Amino acid sequence: MMFRIAFGLLLISSFATAQKNNKADKKLFNALQKHTFYLASDQLEGRRAGDPGETLASSYIAEQFKHNGLSPKGTSGFFQPFTINDGRQIDPTTNIIINNKTLKQGEDYEILPNSCSGKAKGEISPSINESGQPWFIDLADALEENKENPHFDINNLLSEKIKNAKNKNASAVFFFNSTGNDVIKFNGKDRSEQTPIPAAFITKSGKEKYLNDLSNTYQIAANILLAPKIRNARNVVGFVDNGAALTVVIGAHLDHLGYGEDGNSMIRNGEPAIHNGADDNASGSSSLVELSGILKKSKQRKYNFLFIAFSAEELGLNGSKYFVENPTISLSNVNYMINMDMVGRLNDSSKTMTLGGYGTSPSWNSMIEAAKEKELNFKYDSSGTGPSDHTSFYRKDIPVLFFFTGLHTDYHKPSDDAEKINYNGMVKVVRFIQHMIEEDNPLQKIAFAKTRETQTTTSARFTVTMGIMPDYSFSGNGVRVDGVSDNRPAKKAGILAGDIVKQLGEHKTPSVESYMQALSKFKKGEKTTAVVLRGDKEISFEILFQ
Repeated sequence: MMFRIAFGLLLISSFATAQKNNKADKKLFNALQKHTFYLASDQLEGRRAGDPGETLASSYIAEQFKHNGLSPKGTSGFFQPFTINDGRQIDPTTNIIINNKTLKQGEDYEILPNSCSGKAKGEISPSINESGQPWFIDLADALEENKENPHFDINNLLSEKIKNAKNKNASAVFFFNSTGNDVIKFNGKDRSEQTPIPAAFITKSGKEKYLNDLSNTYQIAANILLAPKIRNARNVVGFVDNGAALTVVIGAHLDHLGYGEDGNSMIRNGEPAIHNGADDNASGSSSLVELSGILKKSKQRKYNFLFIAFSAEELGLNGSKYFVENPTISLSNVNYMINMDMVGRLNDSSKTMTLGGYGTSPSWNSMIEAAKEKELNFKYDSSGTGPSDHTSFYRKDIPVLFFFTGLHTDYHKPSDDAEKINYNGMVKVVRFIQHMIEEDNPLQKIAFAKTRETQTTTSARFTVTMGIMPDYSFSGNGVRVDGVSDNRPAKKAGILAGDIVKQLGEHKTPSVESYMQALSKFKKGEKTTAVVLRGDKEISFEILFQ
């Protein structure tokens, strides 16, 4: 009889607990949905870093952190502002005047994107190049000679001709193509080495209107001025201070693609459209907001918690890179970092969650097992690097765990909308992270372990690697090395973190993409020379690809 009563009381207690849990999860479901629908709304126009929509998103997250009782831990309240070098832009004062007629930029001429700034004037004939005067150079013959050459690089051609002109005391260079179409277009994101003298391209339209007789003499005056194009972005940083010795960092990026202006959309043509980024990464940002409230109220007070919504992740992890280089707490006290990126598309059939960074600490296994639920299955990726913000912390020797529910056909497309998010799945993800942290009983910092490096996303396909980790936030000419992997070609050759790779063999590498393209030219077992800038000194290293 007593057993039946006790069992009945147990049933009532379990039922009440289940009701309470269901009520809490329903509340969490509604909150995640509310945040995601706002962050992925057309009003925010895709949350492109540095644009007004990103400002709205960061302000919203800061208000949620404040509402949840977090303390501001940015450099300006909850915000940590930083700048993004967006390439170069043509100053409005730039002009080219021929015979007192002002040419139209973009119609009659194009400034070379790597041109230095400067002025030039003279009375010259396009058919005669004189010392101390601007030069006109016809590209027609060189283009004809190389039309069947698969290795032809017009940028190398222009660079050689400009250097030759400079050596012969030309004051500027104006290219044109007398027999064909326009071959130069201003690209502000070009990171090629700056020209030693001002350089521009006179278009077919400009030549026909203002240089129709190459034997004539023309008065030319030019003022070319290029300036850095800067965007202002900001991370959002909130802190739960429990007076603990160790801190857990939890992060997600708040930015997305805007209208795809940075060339990172999967849609390559058609009219520009808002990329709302509901899964990428309104889902992670929403989860971050809710976890901040949950852990603020949690009985787990053996850690402090630092919550960071990173900006400019889509441009190359700029926000997280900036934070780890300018941390607002001591990174030596960080036990581990959890990153949520695209956690809104849990498959209801497989219920599979990918956990990246699994190999960055031997402690992850026991921590995950302690919080495992039947409602989630796990796929493990050992690497501490990848195309998201945990990479920046891994490079500071901090264990990381990356939560990701998988790619889908709406990835980086305007169709990644809030209506398609699995909010029940998001609840499961948030609860798992909550339980994993709350079940953790830290006696000391967990151990850090180095892991393999993953291939960077690129249009190039290559079979070799140097074993360097590029600094994607570097805006200069070349590829700055953020880290070097053990037992790989770069390490064996003597390349160090902080070096800037300028060239591989005959291939210049002004950007990460050009570096990847250069790697695609080599095969295992081949050798080449890497030209590296270390400080102000260029050094050559022999690289043997394995």
